[in-house]
Amino acid sequence: MKTFRLVGLVLMLCSAGTLMAQEVIRTEHGVKLEVPGGTFRCEVQFYTPSIVRVVKYPQAEMPEEKSLAVVLAPEEVKFNVKVADDVVTLKSSELTVTLDKQGGTVAFADKQGAPLLAEQGAPSFKPCENEVDKGYYRVRQAFRLDKEEAIYGIGQLQTGKMNQRNQQKYLIQSNLEDSSPFFQSIKGYGLYWDNYSPTTFTDNTGGTSFDFEVGACVNYYFMYGGNADGVVAEMRELTGQVPMFPLWTYGYWQSKERYKSQAEVVDVVRKYRELGVPLDGIIQDWQYWGHNYLWNAMDFTNPLYPNPKQMLDDVHAMNAHMSISIWSSFGPATKPYRELAPKGLLYDFKTWPASGLDNWPPDPEYPSGVKVYDAYSPEARDIYWKYLGDGIFKYGMDTWWMDSTDPDHLDFKPSDLDQKTYLGSFRKVRNAYPLMAVGGVYEHQRAVTSDKRVFILTRSGFVGQQRYGSNVWSGDVGSSWENLRKQVPAGLNFSLCGMPHWNCDIGGFFAGQYNKSWNDGTAPKNPLYQELYVRWLQFGTFTPMMRSHGADTPREIYQFGKKGEPVYDAIEKMIRLRYSLLPYIYSTSWEVTHRQFTIMRALMMDFPADKNVWDMGDEYMFGKAFLVAPVLEAQYTSEKEVKVDEQSGWNRDNAGKAKEDVAGVDFTQKKSASVYLPEGTAWYDFWTNEKLEGGQEITCETSLDLIPLYIKAGSIVPLGPDVQYATEKTWDALTLCVYPGADGSFILYEDEFDNYNYEKGAYTEIPMAWDESSRRLTIGARKGSYPGMLESRKFTVRMPDGKEKTVNYTGKKVSVKL
Repeated sequence: MKTFRLVGLVLMLCSAGTLMAQEVIRTEHGVKLEVPGGTFRCEVQFYTPSIVRVVKYPQAEMPEEKSLAVVLAPEEVKFNVKVADDVVTLKSSELTVTLDKQGGTVAFADKQGAPLLAEQGAPSFKPCENEVDKGYYRVRQAFRLDKEEAIYGIGQLQTGKMNQRNQQKYLIQSNLEDSSPFFQSIKGYGLYWDNYSPTTFTDNTGGTSFDFEVGACVNYYFMYGGNADGVVAEMRELTGQVPMFPLWTYGYWQSKERYKSQAEVVDVVRKYRELGVPLDGIIQDWQYWGHNYLWNAMDFTNPLYPNPKQMLDDVHAMNAHMSISIWSSFGPATKPYRELAPKGLLYDFKTWPASGLDNWPPDPEYPSGVKVYDAYSPEARDIYWKYLGDGIFKYGMDTWWMDSTDPDHLDFKPSDLDQKTYLGSFRKVRNAYPLMAVGGVYEHQRAVTSDKRVFILTRSGFVGQQRYGSNVWSGDVGSSWENLRKQVPAGLNFSLCGMPHWNCDIGGFFAGQYNKSWNDGTAPKNPLYQELYVRWLQFGTFTPMMRSHGADTPREIYQFGKKGEPVYDAIEKMIRLRYSLLPYIYSTSWEVTHRQFTIMRALMMDFPADKNVWDMGDEYMFGKAFLVAPVLEAQYTSEKEVKVDEQSGWNRDNAGKAKEDVAGVDFTQKKSASVYLPEGTAWYDFWTNEKLEGGQEITCETSLDLIPLYIKAGSIVPLGPDVQYATEKTWDALTLCVYPGADGSFILYEDEFDNYNYEKGAYTEIPMAWDESSRRLTIGARKGSYPGMLESRKFTVRMPDGKEKTVNYTGKKVSVKL
């Protein structure tokens, strides 16, 4: 690091009767000093005017290890340094940072000097005792938050909490929880600690702290965005931007555990087309490779898949796409295992599946021998892609379902974390495993082609993973109302970490307790499960990926009845609504990529002044316009639950435990729900167009096919055509729904929908603005171009009172007065 001394910053300080020299040194990006007594050294570095890195280390020199998550290099930032008494003050155009020379504590304020966050006490460095982590420390640093300050993030947890205050949480990747050492505050700042080891996060009256099991130093980034969107933008600047997904991935996906043959996969798509119900994605879950000794062979070795290319061709011929399950582990009979093992690129701990035999319960006499591969190793990632490309991608597979990127770790023992990886002990880098595994597939596919966008559905996430085309789902959650309620704050907090693409298994993964027996798959005929499934699907309609999946019972729409029946009709209604919103959703996804936006938005993002929403985890915004209030409690049946986790969920004894007399259930009855409308704006009921003022709780009517949906005044919502798949029809006749009451804007985005030419400028934007005072909608001149774009189209402008006007649009500015 280039350094030079600030004139006048060599100070003589008296401590305990001994004269010591304490030197503050200005560096290229900040300052550094050694605290009295030499217990540690501290460096403060401006990466941007609003992002500051703080490093504290007990060594003589600052340890430098390449970050796995951070991709931003420090910019040239103008900042001033002032020394007064025992405080060093650094000021950029956006932040004020103070460093106490005696204690080495750091505090942050905005450019006006309003306090944001302060460290509490000195850091703790305890040498690691195990041999594999020798030279590293257990590192802890505490912070002081305001008493009523709300914070969000930490990853995706199954606690049901929205505000992450007042808890102690052990952060380690698992099937159901994704851990990231990041939080952001209602005050408009964020804190990311660049460490990947298991961590204890604590917030209580004594302070807020991160306690990392392995680290070379204190190493965190403070960022100030002014509001939640600003913090997300800073986080993505720090750890990577979000690429575009194909348009079709925002359509409807069908899956289950599992389709058992090539013929079954194709037949499911065919049935959707025959029924006229929209579908874009079909997913093949595990065991297309055969028995467990061939686990994740990444090859169609199961004889029930005799011609995988024909399977893909058949699916594509029906204008659908396919994804397939791939894992981070390999069975001992697979080609990848045989290449990775001699190179020491497999971990020696127990993972799923436990038995080599495909039966339940697992037979310990026949262990599977399946091992997780070292995703931290560049060579191992190369080998992984070699077999994935040769075994599956060559057939035209569209996307990847990367399961168990946590990865699964059965019968966990702390000593398992002593396992050596390419980057040190597994303990040292444990939480970054999904980042490395997903990143390896993304980077290899990008190197092969730019004609097909990478889309990776995966079970675990870590900050930075948004740059790798991943959509994270919440794991193998059990089918229960309580678990449905937990998914909402889980997805919102995950999104607030800067990772905008999230989803969950619609209906819950383990539905066994709703079946009469394990094998008959009767849950779709069980009213208790039908109601839960429909409400879960309505929630899933307003998440970044709408995907039905689960074990124990089939999930296809035709399993729930037939057209004209209330359950079937409720499911079809939401799928069709999702497709009508594709222009809105796809344009919102461009805002994510181009303007660091967030799709699934906690209410505190848009209404930070309304304290009623600070801890609200059962309502949220979907894009800029939609307030979604999913029905999260049973209204027609009673709530039944058999608690399961990712292990006990496979226990067949759970079947049939959720039973009651449901003969009298009438799904045609009207019900009601309470909804809070945030203050500061007016709202429109999406279904009735009734206008309501914000800042109040209301009671609204619901039915099985209807959940509370409200549109913010000033919104412009484009509605697309009725289609069977996302690209069936062009957007040449869109309806623009305008909701007056405030000025508003929207940008309609289009491109070629499934390649990376947009990165070279091949896209169009059509800006739209509603002026409330003149009651005029202006559709601005089209910006940009791409091959095959629509040169002209019609827009039908529709108001809540039903009035409409249709205009022809040729790319030039037009306006409509209503």
